Amino acid sequence: MSEIDLLAAESGLANTGKLDLDGLPDLLGFHLRLAHVAVYRDFTTALAALDLTQKQCATLQLIGANPAVSQVDLAATLGTDRATMMAMIDRLEQRGFVIRRRSTEDRRRQELYLTDAGQTMLADAKRAIDGHERGFKARFTPAELKILVAALSRIHNQV
Repeated sequence: MSEIDLLAAESGLANTGKLDLDGLPDLLGFHLRLAHVAVYRDFTTALAALDLTQKQCATLQLIGANPAVSQVDLAATLGTDRATMMAMIDRLEQRGFVIRRRSTEDRRRQELYLTDAGQTMLADAKRAIDGHERGFKARFTPAELKILVAALSRIHNQV
């Protein structure tokens, strides 16, 4: 089985031999999509017991690393519109993971903090993510991984 077939099988897009893939295997975007699907599915499985999405997890990580961060700054960092970010913070607040406080410096600004439950959830999520990451990183040598990350960075930093 070729590397393309292995990756496609892991992502759920396996070529059963019934379809001519035409020029798809020659397209960078095709490989990026297959890789994205494989990583996304594994991530979702790794965090299923915690009932967290990727963006919720990233939001918890950013709040944990940046206490008093604003929703606006989170939205900009994650490439999410303000309304979507507000709804996500509402859900995390309802679950008891995040609290909002009005800024003492700018009364219009809401600062975000993790609660104790949020810190515990973040620690659990980081453990799950570490296992998920180890599985994919094990497929590469350290040198290959460094090259892969640099190459992917060149793609997403061009936007």
